[in-house]
Amino acid sequence: MAAANQSCIFCQIIRNPTSTTRLLHADEKVVAFQDIRPAAQRHYLVIPKEHIPTVRDLQRRDEDYSLVSHMLSVGKQLLQKDSPQALHRFGFHQPPFNSVDHLHLHCFALPFVPRWKAIKYKSLGPFGGFIEAETLLAKIRPLHSTV
Repeated sequence: MAAANQSCIFCQIIRNPTSTTRLLHADEKVVAFQDIRPAAQRHYLVIPKEHIPTVRDLQRRDEDYSLVSHMLSVGKQLLQKDSPQALHRFGFHQPPFNSVDHLHLHCFALPFVPRWKAIKYKSLGPFGGFIEAETLLAKIRPLHSTV
């Protein structure tokens, strides 16, 4: 497990959640909380407790696939509970478009508010941008996996 990064804001939240960052979920692998700059009706972040800088640090291995699957499951549960009627969207920013160097899953109950914020969550194909959680899972699915 990678050591916590002392300067990482997300590692600080994991170590010491504050009244301004109320945890919506916590387990042995991840924590979840509301984004401080929400871009949708509901906008949550699910982050691993282990400091993993970006999606580029994930590989085709069982541990990484399991972690991202778990992050997605937690995000889906939270939005299903809080906003079951809305359309849900899940994904990650890819470098150089990530704002915090700690892996984090964006979980949205749409629509984007205001609508122009949707631009920040577009895929730029080979140039990065935003990658849908299911697309990332397909990229890191272990070759021997039947999942």
